[in-house]
Amino acid sequence: MFTGLATWFEGIKAEFILNFIDKDRWMLLWKGLQNTLIITLFALLIGIALGIVIATVRTTWDKNELTMRKGIGRFCLKLADWLCRVYTTIIRGTPVVIQLMIMYYIIFASSDNGVLIAIVAFGLNSGAYVSEIFRGGILSIDKGQFEAGRSLGLSYVQTMIHIITPQMLKVVLPTLANEFIVLIKETSVAGYVAVMDLTFAGNRIRGVTYSAFMPLLAVALIYLIMVMFLTWLVGKLERRLRQSDNR
Repeated sequence: MFTGLATWFEGIKAEFILNFIDKDRWMLLWKGLQNTLIITLFALLIGIALGIVIATVRTTWDKNELTMRKGIGRFCLKLADWLCRVYTTIIRGTPVVIQLMIMYYIIFASSDNGVLIAIVAFGLNSGAYVSEIFRGGILSIDKGQFEAGRSLGLSYVQTMIHIITPQMLKVVLPTLANEFIVLIKETSVAGYVAVMDLTFAGNRIRGVTYSAFMPLLAVALIYLIMVMFLTWLVGKLERRLRQSDNR
């Protein structure tokens, strides 16, 4: 029994050395992890910026469609709302890997900066989902808050900035944090366009050593650790928000 266990342990040790120690192959995972985090962070920032704009346009049109007078302002707002709807429908209705490949092989075919292209592709994808998160948060705010702001002499824009947005952010923060977690896992398809992300790094090690178990297990564990850590942070954030609501 002990001989068999020792043999198994030696085999695992040899696999570990072959996949990670020899020729410093662990550096591939480190580089892949860095690219994964860079892509996720900047894509989320793009998604938040797009989400704020799209959610503002759509909720503004929904709230003022019936009361706005005909004119160039109404036409521009209606057109912007239509464009936002088309954008969210296309992005949410097509796979992210197809969007990534279109960006890499068609739109930015002349560029060789895969990381930047991945940031743009995932940012545009995230923007469609974040916009719905923000839109739901704005719509969840009681209409009386809008009326209170207008009764104080604030314009629609001032009411949105000073009264609605702070309350909306408090409502959507946990959901937005979960979007960050989802985005981390979605970036695992960046290897389809030869971007050295975490998954691509694991596959590259596997292709060199012809050993699938150790590199793919390492990639899975790294993703799991990141997701567990972020889930813990989200839970802590939700508890803080509940405590502040009870004060």
